[in-house]
Amino acid sequence: RVCGRAAASSRSSLPAAMADLDAAEDAAKELLGIMEAFPRFKERAVDPLHPEGERGALVFRGPLKLVQTVSKLTCASKASTVGDRFKALLSRSKWVRQEELEQALDGADGLDGLDGRLAAYDPAREYVAVVVAELQRGPACWHQVGGGHPASIEDSGPWLYVLDHGTSRAGRRPGFSYTGSLRPYRVSPRRPVAEGILLPDYAADGDPRAEQAAPARSTPPVVSAAQAEKLRAVCRMGREIVDAAHRVIKPGVTTDEIDRVVHDKHMEFGAYPAPLNYHNFPKSVCTSVNEVVCHGIPDMRQLEDGDIVNIDVSPIFDGFHADLNETFCVGPGVTQKKKDLIKASHDSLMKAIDACKPGFFYRDVGGIITSHINGCGFAVDKTYCGHGVGEYFHCAPNIPHYAGNKAKFVMKVGHCFTIEPMINTGTWKDVHWADGWTAVTKDGKPSAQFEHQLLMHESGAEILTARLPTSPPLWWEEGAQPGAATPVL
Repeated sequence: RVCGRAAASSRSSLPAAMADLDAAEDAAKELLGIMEAFPRFKERAVDPLHPEGERGALVFRGPLKLVQTVSKLTCASKASTVGDRFKALLSRSKWVRQEELEQALDGADGLDGLDGRLAAYDPAREYVAVVVAELQRGPACWHQVGGGHPASIEDSGPWLYVLDHGTSRAGRRPGFSYTGSLRPYRVSPRRPVAEGILLPDYAADGDPRAEQAAPARSTPPVVSAAQAEKLRAVCRMGREIVDAAHRVIKPGVTTDEIDRVVHDKHMEFGAYPAPLNYHNFPKSVCTSVNEVVCHGIPDMRQLEDGDIVNIDVSPIFDGFHADLNETFCVGPGVTQKKKDLIKASHDSLMKAIDACKPGFFYRDVGGIITSHINGCGFAVDKTYCGHGVGEYFHCAPNIPHYAGNKAKFVMKVGHCFTIEPMINTGTWKDVHWADGWTAVTKDGKPSAQFEHQLLMHESGAEILTARLPTSPPLWWEEGAQPGAATPVL
């Protein structure tokens, strides 16, 4: 929180002086805000200025025009690293030891709360920053405590909060009636796609025009033998990407770090991560933690012991899509209730897959899932469904996971689709955060999901995204040798 000059009763009665004070406050808060948007600011800008453990503050002081100019230059800059973005600020700032701050800031307005911050902050993981504007009526200051962040977070920025389905960003966490304990954190800038990777039509503007205009939106396409081989190839990539993400999951890892691993694995394969800018989604993977049902945005939050996290991956390669997800335990502290939820989600999916065959009604998938989940004491989320997938990320058929649905079509040889039940601990109902993407349970209780991509044959469903002998074990497999699920051919 930024503190500084705020008491109107002590402001000069002269309109010009009040305007200067307001202008200084705007510039100072913009500067302090942009510092917070660069997670490596402490390590790259503040720590090199003082001996380790020494208490004090980074102080930037100057006339109003200088403060405004430095603020505008810093905020308008396109530089993405601390050293380049804050060059103007750091060249005019200095480190002031705690015992010298009172003298350095003598006579300045806005000092309320600074002594408390200096006494309470932890120099190992936090810093204090002070901006002082020299005004005609006297100096005024604004100050804040900023945080350091895990070393795995790269030196890039600005990291901001996502709003409006990914179309806008904010420097402050949006207000919202959060249903559980989870909160959104800052999100890193968009990661670049390697040169030579074929981009979908929405990569630049977020609008998947080809998918929306395709006949496959209304009629399930039939996959040819040649297309089936391409689907097997991209689904194998998807499986290896999910497994790579699974291997790095542990307490202390941020979901942004998971996004980096997933993104880099796509680049290694020469594949495009389908979520990236699809309807303006900002990241290459969905990471859904605890009460998040789906479409969680990777951010700065560190995973904690006892969390559960779903990883949803969708690479595009050679014109075809894969789509799969799994839910994993974080650390040894996951409750048995959460573990049971994960297992129930997985088992309901596998039971539904076992029933798939030519002539089976898509609407009946939901009855199989619901029967199993109700028996486990959980609830099937009704908002989201499985879908056709292949040349397009989403196409016909839609496959609800709840009983009594009115889905169209029957399964035919050559249909390619996903089944992906989202299972909630309490109510099936969900709500969306202010980012427009993150769906969370309405009661704030945990949710889990598994997804496979399937290709229909005369004998049943081939699991294109089946686990491999090298796949890390799920919680109930721990201690046993990892094994691959056997595709039905």
